[in-house]
Amino acid sequence: MKTAILDITDRIRERSAASRGAYLARVRRLAARQRGSDRLGCANVAHAFAALPGSDKLRIVAERAPNLGVVTAYNDMLSAHQPYESYPGLLRDEARRHGATLQVAGGVPAMCDGVTQGTPGMELSLFSRDTIAMGTAIALSHDVFDGALLLGICDKIVPGLLIGALHFGHLPCVFVPAGPMSSGLSNTEKSHVREQYAQGQVGREALLQAESSAYHGPGTCTFYGTANSNQMLLEAMGLHVPGAAFIHPHDGLREDLTREAVRSALALVERRQLIGEQVDERVIVNAMVALLATGGSTNHLIHWVAVARAAGIHIDWSDFAELSAVVPLLARVYPNGSADVNQFQAAGGPGFVLRELLDAGCLHPDVAAVAEGGIGAYTQVPVRDEGKLTWRALPPSPIDPAVVRTHTAPFSATGGLKLLTGNLGRSVIKVSAVPADRHVIEAPARVFDSQEALMAAFKAGELERDLVAVVRFQGPHANGMPELHKLTPPLAVLQGKGFKVALVTDGRMSGASGKVPAAIHVTPEALAGGPLARVRDGDLIRLDAGAGTLEVLIDDATWAAREPATIDPAQAEDNAHGLGRDLFGGMRRNVTSAEEGACTWL
Repeated sequence: MKTAILDITDRIRERSAASRGAYLARVRRLAARQRGSDRLGCANVAHAFAALPGSDKLRIVAERAPNLGVVTAYNDMLSAHQPYESYPGLLRDEARRHGATLQVAGGVPAMCDGVTQGTPGMELSLFSRDTIAMGTAIALSHDVFDGALLLGICDKIVPGLLIGALHFGHLPCVFVPAGPMSSGLSNTEKSHVREQYAQGQVGREALLQAESSAYHGPGTCTFYGTANSNQMLLEAMGLHVPGAAFIHPHDGLREDLTREAVRSALALVERRQLIGEQVDERVIVNAMVALLATGGSTNHLIHWVAVARAAGIHIDWSDFAELSAVVPLLARVYPNGSADVNQFQAAGGPGFVLRELLDAGCLHPDVAAVAEGGIGAYTQVPVRDEGKLTWRALPPSPIDPAVVRTHTAPFSATGGLKLLTGNLGRSVIKVSAVPADRHVIEAPARVFDSQEALMAAFKAGELERDLVAVVRFQGPHANGMPELHKLTPPLAVLQGKGFKVALVTDGRMSGASGKVPAAIHVTPEALAGGPLARVRDGDLIRLDAGAGTLEVLIDDATWAAREPATIDPAQAEDNAHGLGRDLFGGMRRNVTSAEEGACTWL
């Protein structure tokens, strides 16, 4: 393995020694107990299995057969989760075929960021992750399960399920995806129509037609945003059945992989492989490497910090930055290229990337995984051969070198994400999607306290110049740190006109955003007295992705003497009420910073 990656892993291990040790002690103490049906009181057991057929009760209580719990994020609002409707019956049938039982332990909420972008509902999005983690805990708190299957795909859902599962680290766990939708209108063309609409060149009817042609059926959206980055990371962590990520929901192979998830979970129960032990420092680093090698979603610089904390492991953005310096960029999938995830899968997908990362010495090979073959099993692709599920090796050369590359001929020698530091705080930028001539932007600031204010200024023609748009009071404490994806079309229009444009914000951008340079997740946030609160219109700001800096070019004395702005009371009041936001006041007050994972449970 690369020495730098081993060194970073050792540093994480040393930093986390006390918390990881305490976590593992709790996990092993719980794992040492009797099975649930033997340990619980008779009334507890009767309640737990009251609705099961008599044959299943006999299996659990008398035959002591494994009982798997399912936590599902099914709803038919999310196209990605709609296929889960039929999964409980399928999973239950497969468990019974192997003499085991299976119960749906509970459901968790799953919101679609695509629906809530630019609306007050988006202010619940980040906090939904921890709500899902708590929902997972409630489902598994019945404490009668020998293992768990976790059904979820999209942005906050997978991190939430994983955080919840790690708080039940004494259980073997398998994640069960459902696959992406078929390709529709290309992501590039969709973005072009959005930019036309932003300029008034087409109307709402044309925009809706384009959007509906892009998002048109069951399955995950086909760009490489947070949802599909989730799937890549779960493959790299060995938490899926190998190659399960990007098979279409209605492909016959999907049912084979779903049934295999049950068989895998039962095998994990048999060999007592606990998710809390499986997800160690090396597995967390493997996930970080996979994210960087594919130019994945910036949201995971928040989510995977929280995931690691759930396992007693402490990582930060400096770890990501140092890994990025030695991890090659091996994939170009929209917004980092023109291909969608179906083309990525056809070109070799996660299996090709993971094989190349292993060969390059960028992944820890000696880790436990759902597959008995360890992480090496995830370098192949699933196929159906004579009616049976099997796996085959990928060709040594790229099937489509415009989409995936070998580690000896990467798209870039370094990863797709970068840490920025300076007198404006710490932030991150997704460089893999930004044209090289936009990696350095120096321009006067135009300051906004909301995304609506920026949109209004754009529509009024006030932004037709070089500028750094500062959008502040968008952090976790202020309003739940919404994604500001609605700002991408107007800023892209300005960039397309030849202006030098960048965004600086303590909010988030969509995992699908990219070509406009954006310094996001600025920490400390403005509401917590962070430096963005001191920026004024006209201040010269320099964003240098190459040097890894984000600075306001003002002399130190003037900067130090400047009083920070405060959030408008009416805006603060609006952020606190309406459309359920009242219920999340405790989370806004208690949430940690973005770099600390925006956790509400620490």
